Amino acid sequence: MAVTIAVDCMGGDHGPEVTVPAVFEFLKHDTDCAAVLVGREDVLRPMLGSAEKEFGERLRLCNASEVVEMHDALAIALRVKKDSSMRVAVNLVKDGEAHAAISAGNTGALMAVSRFVLKTLPGIDRPAIATTMPTAKGYVYVLDLGANVDCQPEHLLQFGIMGAMLVSALEHKDRPSVGLLNIGEEEIKGNEVVKRAAELLRDSGLNFYGNVEGNDIFKGTTDVVVCDGFVGNVVLKASEGLAQLIGNSLKEEFSRNLLTRLGALMALPALKSFKKRFDHRRYNGASLLGLNGIVVKSHGSADALAFFAALERAAEAARQRLPEKIASRMANAMPAAA
Repeated sequence: MAVTIAVDCMGGDHGPEVTVPAVFEFLKHDTDCAAVLVGREDVLRPMLGSAEKEFGERLRLCNASEVVEMHDALAIALRVKKDSSMRVAVNLVKDGEAHAAISAGNTGALMAVSRFVLKTLPGIDRPAIATTMPTAKGYVYVLDLGANVDCQPEHLLQFGIMGAMLVSALEHKDRPSVGLLNIGEEEIKGNEVVKRAAELLRDSGLNFYGNVEGNDIFKGTTDVVVCDGFVGNVVLKASEGLAQLIGNSLKEEFSRNLLTRLGALMALPALKSFKKRFDHRRYNGASLLGLNGIVVKSHGSADALAFFAALERAAEAARQRLPEKIASRMANAMPAAA
């Protein structure tokens, strides 16, 4: 399936300096994809160079006169900056001119704009943010990561369904396992919301593993881990902080003296492998699930390699028609959610 991705080139900490080169590299890698560079044409046009000739009809510009800044309030993004690169990119999905949109801009604004423009799928009350985290077995999909701080049991059921369909589409697994993040594995553990959510998930027809604890995330106990946005965001930020702490500590220890520097030289192949395996850039790209269209959020500080990974995620979600699969599964789950 030929896929067209609308790219908000102006969003994020680095803007076009990262997004545009990443798109060029992505188009070289995936010859079945096309891209629409959305942003200020006076900024983007000089950056094209020979790319227009190289990619032909697979690359075009779409002018947007405004930019949603990282500090902008949601009301500004929704009601004032209606010609922002973020809004225009999402509109291209709504109008059928693109199969997916991607932005490294303000997360709250992107969710608000996407929900306003695309609306939610039938049976979905609240969209959720899902991304991958590395595990001992590969990686796990975790949601929600901050879109919904307060959730009801039915919302957690919906997150489970959306997460399962995401893994099924992107990883081609027929029945991915779903775990519910809790303070213990026993059914009696947790608050009333989590207990009721477990009952709904158990009756949903999903491959529900049961309750999982925080350490199960990194063990790779399940393919999907479900939690509310408050917990999910804390887990994500704590994990990123721990990864940085480990990396910085290793550098400090290996540079302590001549002997440790020699040890670092001998361990260099293993260190490079370790760094690659846990490089957060390879896991960049959070899917905004539950929308009537595909939107992917890149980390605001992403470099070209990380943004490339997010583009790959968006393209695969489009090829697998992810919203249609979620809608179909939600229709079958409606009686269980009632």
